[in-house]
Amino acid sequence: MIFHVDVNSAFLSWEAAKRVKEGLPDLREIPSVVGGDPKKRTGIVVAKSIPAKKYGIQTGEPMAMALRKCPNLVVVPSDFRLYTENSLAFKAICRDYAPVVESFSIDEVFLDMTGTSLIYPDPIATAHEIKDKIHAELGFTVNVGISTNKLLAKMASDFEKPDKVHTLFPEEIPVKMWPLPIRDLLFLGKASEKRLQDFGIHTIGELAREKESAIQSLLGEKTGHQLYQYARGIDNSPVLAQAEESKGFSVEKTFNDDIVSVEQVLPILLEQCDIVATRMRRKGKKCSCISVTFRTLDFKNRSHQTSLSSATDVTDEIYENARRLFLEFWKGQPLRLIGVALTGLTDESFEQMSLFEDTKKKEQRQKLDAALDAIRMKFGNDKITRASIMNSNTGMGRKAKAQMENETQKRNKTDKKD
Repeated sequence: MIFHVDVNSAFLSWEAAKRVKEGLPDLREIPSVVGGDPKKRTGIVVAKSIPAKKYGIQTGEPMAMALRKCPNLVVVPSDFRLYTENSLAFKAICRDYAPVVESFSIDEVFLDMTGTSLIYPDPIATAHEIKDKIHAELGFTVNVGISTNKLLAKMASDFEKPDKVHTLFPEEIPVKMWPLPIRDLLFLGKASEKRLQDFGIHTIGELAREKESAIQSLLGEKTGHQLYQYARGIDNSPVLAQAEESKGFSVEKTFNDDIVSVEQVLPILLEQCDIVATRMRRKGKKCSCISVTFRTLDFKNRSHQTSLSSATDVTDEIYENARRLFLEFWKGQPLRLIGVALTGLTDESFEQMSLFEDTKKKEQRQKLDAALDAIRMKFGNDKITRASIMNSNTGMGRKAKAQMENETQKRNKTDKKD
């Protein structure tokens, strides 16, 4: 017995709930959106209210276009700290009901209710109880989908919104799922949708009734098999109590003004390396691969990576490699985005040192990182920074900063319990 709990229009709902507590108008009842500054090139609609949807406003469209459709549109900026707080709060309520809970995203969670029938004999009534408790205590609504596996539970929660409970048990598939257009099938992308439609398959039911070999010839053996199974409601993936180990750490920044010089780039790169290295050290990891991504005016991303002879968690070493990568591959084009990613993670404490490496300098760098980490953990991430990036034209990304603050809060709670 699996539940999927999904916050309705999460970012806008969380902002609306906060404003209602402050005595302000409910954003859910007026044409409103969450997104970027319409005066800036990167301003887009991140979330919209139902009244805004009636004006034809779509998620992902430029804010300037949305304002042309609805001049009286209320625009509020993103607030990642608020989102993190609300995400933790509604998931805490869910954990009161289920022995196993898996966070699927910031606003979605799976509950494995298997074996709880003696405590909760009516799963539909229990789902309503969870939904109503979240609304009463936190001020926003969720949808709950119920089924025997994660795929069907998630598809059920996507039925009519908001503030609803839906079931999609295996015996309900022919009536509730098969008539749906194939684009509604979980994990089916636009390219696969077009191939299937060109082949004459327009509904999930038509996909489920086709021969698997025909689907595999269209989409490839692996993808074809997976989507064929999903169309028939088959999904054996377990609800995981903890998310799978992160495969890497990354951060990127989109700019309002074009970046055109090395002098502009290098402080940004250093700051990004500082962010991801700090996050990685907090998880007790080291990386053996570093990649740098940049986006030019043609909206094409270019990514280059290097493998290290020995894994590291030292910020300066990561930056030196990222700097070299960037200078080797950048041809001077104006840039819209820069990013750094650390992969090839290991938690091994030993390290293979080079005979020609300056071990004293490395120890100094490690002590510097440890001091910075300690200060940030105790006083906050914005209380200390490197002098060379103080005048950078970009601050620490709000999302990355919120993530780090969240990690700090979790660790402080753990320390208090200990």
